[in-house]
Amino acid sequence: MSGPYNITVIPGDGIGKEVMESAIQILKTIKLKKPVQLTFLEAGDECLKKTGTALSDETIQSIKKSDSCLFGAVGETAADVIVKLRQELDLYINLRPVKSYPGVDALYNDIDFIIIRENSEGLYSGGEEEIPDGASATRIISHKGSRRICKWAYDFAKSTNRKQITCVHKANVLKKTDGIFKKSFYELHKKYPNIKVNDLYVDATAMFFITKPEMFDIIVTTNLFGDILSDEGAGLVGGLGLMPSANIGDTIGVFEPVHGSAPDIAGQNIANPCAMILSLALMLNHIGENEIGKIIEKAVISVLSEGETLTPDMGGTSTTEDITNKIIEKILKKA
Repeated sequence: MSGPYNITVIPGDGIGKEVMESAIQILKTIKLKKPVQLTFLEAGDECLKKTGTALSDETIQSIKKSDSCLFGAVGETAADVIVKLRQELDLYINLRPVKSYPGVDALYNDIDFIIIRENSEGLYSGGEEEIPDGASATRIISHKGSRRICKWAYDFAKSTNRKQITCVHKANVLKKTDGIFKKSFYELHKKYPNIKVNDLYVDATAMFFITKPEMFDIIVTTNLFGDILSDEGAGLVGGLGLMPSANIGDTIGVFEPVHGSAPDIAGQNIANPCAMILSLALMLNHIGENEIGKIIEKAVISVLSEGETLTPDMGGTSTTEDITNKIIEKILKKA
């Protein structure tokens, strides 16, 4: 045993603080291979008002020294916080499971696919400028960025025993940029012949999400397309309160629910903590605590299946605290 897990915790704004409290309660309940050392830091709208910056250099340096980071939610400063973290820490992978859970009102009850989104370039590179009659944005798609996200997708499929990857692009219009992405995807397939592959235009993919979601296993795509499809995926399975995500680099990961700070319900103890708790499970998988990660996910599924302890977004009347306690109860019983 070589020291504890060093986990940076950034609750952020609004309901980020409330759902993070749920995750921390669970983290303190479970037994891991090593002790956990938590470092709590600030970022977001409230941090900006208090200190004049939404994300300090000291916070970035602290995260770099951590094994992982748990992140809650921020409001208007999202671009200055989570987007900057992705760039500063080279978190080039965004992983978003899209899964329908029993007991939740989803469009289909058997959805289970993964969106792997390139997280560091594309239209989110920040290259915007004013032009005489408006503004322009630069879309950067590099050979390096395309190859490494596609390789990660292939390796992930192999390690999780998933059988098919769909490359999503718009190379019929964006012939140079998405042409690089599509070409990288198929060139790498030569090293993974046992994995089935296909490719689709992003607009067709959006339609098939609604009409034939069972056709997807893993999707790999560029930054903006992945962002939009991820939120559409959330609509398929019952809302953002059930969507965890991981921002991963070669050495560190930042794990967050995909919902925002939701100031309209903040402080009311009705926020759905499931996405945050499932993000915790993703973090535990990432640091090698796969068994307890599975136990946490099974506990969430068990509570949702019973349909008795649900927050208002899922049609229930339970509080954040109620569902957290119920999930902890299931974890202690090994789900």
